[in-house]
Amino acid sequence: MMHGRFLVLAPHTDDGEFGCGGSINRWVSEGREVYYVAFSSAKKSVRKGMPKDILEKELRAATKILGISPQNLILFNYPVREFPGYRQKLLEDMIRLGNELRPEMVLLPSTNDTHQDHQTVSQEGFRAFKKISIIGYEMPYNNLNFSSSLFVTLRPENVRKKTAALKCYQSQADRAYATPDFIISLARVRGTQIGVKYAEAFEVIRWVLK
Repeated sequence: MMHGRFLVLAPHTDDGEFGCGGSINRWVSEGREVYYVAFSSAKKSVRKGMPKDILEKELRAATKILGISPQNLILFNYPVREFPGYRQKLLEDMIRLGNELRPEMVLLPSTNDTHQDHQTVSQEGFRAFKKISIIGYEMPYNNLNFSSSLFVTLRPENVRKKTAALKCYQSQADRAYATPDFIISLARVRGTQIGVKYAEAFEVIRWVLK
């Protein structure tokens, strides 16, 4: 892959890990620069009795396991489930990030993701970064459908790091898609499609070769 600087746009903490955690770990291990931006720590969704900042702490622990430098982690505080009302502000923040970070590849939710916050990040992300390569990551529990038009092969270590990172999210542990079995099974399915043991699949939204 030609691209050297990656920017992961996660509507909420943990979305990037679920969608492309194995690829993140692979690219970091290859010496590529990866930035991770989470637009909400979803404080309104934190279960009663848990600290309001638990998802932020879990995010920092998870991205550290994947190999992302703390200085490459950026967290905003947009209110969860209200992103459609903040379209212009989100777009402005993305444009600013693009000017500051100069990424060569942007990863964001699939164009067919049905969550309102994910849709907004996907749509405004395209507007902000349409002059560079953009791929959409897979979240099967949200996607109406998914075009697996790009695959990233993963080594067993990349999958182990992804499952270890997701284990940091103890506040989300009861979700069916948060189990190691689900994560590993999906990686095997995507790997089988291209004749390897493990892979992650992506939707090609825009591909630019310079």
